Amino acid sequence: VNFKNIAIAVVPLDADNNTWLVGQYRYTLDLYSWEVPEGGCLIGQESKLEAAQRELKEETGLEAAEWTEIMEMHLSNSVSDEVGYVFVAKDLTMGMAAPEDTEELKLKKLPFDEALAMCLRGEITDSLTLLALFKTKLLMDQGLL
Repeated sequence: VNFKNIAIAVVPLDADNNTWLVGQYRYTLDLYSWEVPEGGCLIGQESKLEAAQRELKEETGLEAAEWTEIMEMHLSNSVSDEVGYVFVAKDLTMGMAAPEDTEELKLKKLPFDEALAMCLRGEITDSLTLLALFKTKLLMDQGLL
């Protein structure tokens, strides 16, 4: 399977180590999913960073002054060429969200450690979100974020 988009995920972190999760129904799995803000970057039409900034603003209303790309991954390399990138966004400013017409999103602000606990309890199953949160935690513990 060849993808025309790059997958983009953003872990927003405020000064108090809170983050935001976006909840939405995923038709393909017939279940509700909590995820970090994420979406697609159309190859050749915007940069990865521009896509990350757009997705964060659309889904949460947040804008960030500090951006760090923390990883590249192949999401399912046995069946597709899909590549994903994760950014951490800091120095946040809240504005108005503007989700796409097809998105019915719920927004949850919570302590970063609670988001990790949701992963460990199996309440978050989205691979991009799991990898993004755990990599962010490792970098935070090493003093790199």
